Amino acid sequence: MQEEILVLHDVCAGYAGKPVLKNISFSVRRGELVSIIGPNGAGKSTILKNIIRQLSPLEGSVVLAGKNLGAYRPAELARSMSVMLTQPVRPELMSCRDVVASGRYPFTGQLGLLRMEDEEFVERALAMVRAEAFADRQFSLVSDGQRQRIMLARALCQNPRILVLDEPTSYLDIRWRLELLSLLRELAASGVAVIMAVHEIDFAEKVSDRILCVGSESCRMCSPDELARDGGIHELYGLLPQSFDSLLGISELPPVGGKPQVFVISACGTGIPVYRMLRRKRTAFAAGILFTNDIDYRVARMLAAQIITAPPFEPIADDVLAAAKKCMDGCSKVIDTGIQIASGNRRMEELLAYAGEKLCRNPL
Repeated sequence: MQEEILVLHDVCAGYAGKPVLKNISFSVRRGELVSIIGPNGAGKSTILKNIIRQLSPLEGSVVLAGKNLGAYRPAELARSMSVMLTQPVRPELMSCRDVVASGRYPFTGQLGLLRMEDEEFVERALAMVRAEAFADRQFSLVSDGQRQRIMLARALCQNPRILVLDEPTSYLDIRWRLELLSLLRELAASGVAVIMAVHEIDFAEKVSDRILCVGSESCRMCSPDELARDGGIHELYGLLPQSFDSLLGISELPPVGGKPQVFVISACGTGIPVYRMLRRKRTAFAAGILFTNDIDYRVARMLAAQIITAPPFEPIADDVLAAAKKCMDGCSKVIDTGIQIASGNRRMEELLAYAGEKLCRNPL
């Protein structure tokens, strides 16, 4: 097991002597990626500020590489820890390359002159975030997403032992979000400890070794698997059970209640876009017959007013088929999303035939 690079012990964190969070204790190991999640105002940024020494703990201690954080000189701390925060940076008349190069200043002498080795770090960091094409453009003139990549390159340029990021995926499109998260995993694999506060729960579950869940007055560390299993997301954010699926890492709008007007017959993901279309139109619908290991089931239970299910790997029982027909009787329309019939769901043919004139094919 890798050694602990950062340890928080019984930290009480807050502002102007007023605690926001108490009894914060956790550690981060070399080569580990830890995400911090929690509702707005819970204290995610407060924890980060104690880690990067923007705030001092009201009580307790923060230890970096075996040394109390408060004992580090500024340049010494910058050689061990790099930081990327959400606050906008507006350096005047600096190129993107110059901004990245500023990450090497803790390693230079009194004159701040870059050596060839420092220049190599700059070029390597620009390449890691694929920013070579706009490296010589003025920093204030590039897009928000490009600025975010440059600030990440600046942090990487410090060649840190620990990298701290606050909402690093802000302003990034989906492609660059995935690129960033892949890059952070590569950094962790190289031995860098990565700590990031994020709002995207699905990303946190996919890339993190462990997740720190910050609630209103406390926090707990868990693995992504534990978070998905125990309903921790619903408890942490005060969500209704049907509004977030921990296994898929997705959330949906609350279902339209009332008597179903449409019955959707689907399987293997074909129903999901239809469910969402009906929800946008505020149409209450029923879904069935869905095996409980079908991906359509995971989404239908969040969006459908009624759902008829069957256990997987078994023939559809008579009572389940009867329940589906009874529900269908009360609907004005039946949508077949293109379900494929095979030996396991053969009785769905009966349901399609029962729909009669109500049946229509996928409207999308």
